[in-house]
Amino acid sequence: MQTTEGVVLPGERTPVTVNVDRWRAGLPPDAWPEGLPVTGELWRRDVFAVADAYRAGSASPRHLLTAALVWAYGPIGYGPWRAARSLDADPNGKRLAYALEEVATPAPDEDALRTAYRRLRDPDHARLPWLGPGLCTKVLYFVGYRRGTGGVQPLILDRVVASQLPAEAGVGRRNGWSSEEWLAYLRWAAEQARVRGVEPDAVEMAVVPER
Repeated sequence: MQTTEGVVLPGERTPVTVNVDRWRAGLPPDAWPEGLPVTGELWRRDVFAVADAYRAGSASPRHLLTAALVWAYGPIGYGPWRAARSLDADPNGKRLAYALEEVATPAPDEDALRTAYRRLRDPDHARLPWLGPGLCTKVLYFVGYRRGTGGVQPLILDRVVASQLPAEAGVGRRNGWSSEEWLAYLRWAAEQARVRGVEPDAVEMAVVPER
């Protein structure tokens, strides 16, 4: 399991606040995953639980995408609309499942991460509308992270994170990152985690401490 129910991940300070009723009303009924908190407070552990269910075969690719996007957009007003457009473009979840097939394995390596990232960004493979690099890396983070194993792990890379990274992290742009830039950042975070004795995602959270 990625997380322990009821336990906040090290480095995570606050939950994302969402209007659950508004989100549910704006999305296809079959896309809403079971178990998301009805309180409107969504922690990373809640999305990881959906990712665990996805890998176990008890949640669909659409459930996984919904959970990640609800957490990613949070209270942003256009979130449900954009998420619905992403879901509508993959009504059976086949494109997303294809993109994630290698990273959903028990121990995805760098090649698996690279392949998944490229597929999600390629319109001929699995690219979905409104699913830019920042959102793609959030999906990959939740489905591909293996807590407690160390080494290179998929992490979130969005404009906020990129704006705070040092030059040695290997991210040279504020958006539109290549798969190699993402992997360079993951390697940098893995080394930082090793030196500090923390999880790689705690490094990402420390870069943007208010999130």
